[in-house]
Amino acid sequence: MEQQVDAYQVTADELRQFVERIEQLESEKKDISEQIKEVYAESKGRGYDTKALRMIVSLRRKDKDQIAEEEAVLEIYKEALGMR
Repeated sequence: MEQQVDAYQVTADELRQFVERIEQLESEKKDISEQIKEVYAESKGRGYDTKALRMIVSLRRKDKDQIAEEEAVLEIYKEALGMR
């Protein structure tokens, strides 16, 4: 019976550590998110288009093949809708 209690205690301690680490990371994520918002607000204040900046940031995350594929599909859709 004592082994079960010890196993439970170890599991509870380990679980608590995971939860605390997740909480810490969530807090850091929130702080970083606020910093990103501040940078976008600063860029907007300097006259930059934040929508375009967000698109650039998104594109820089992708590889060239992925971008080319997305652009090709977009062109096909635009043509089909008479938007060219």
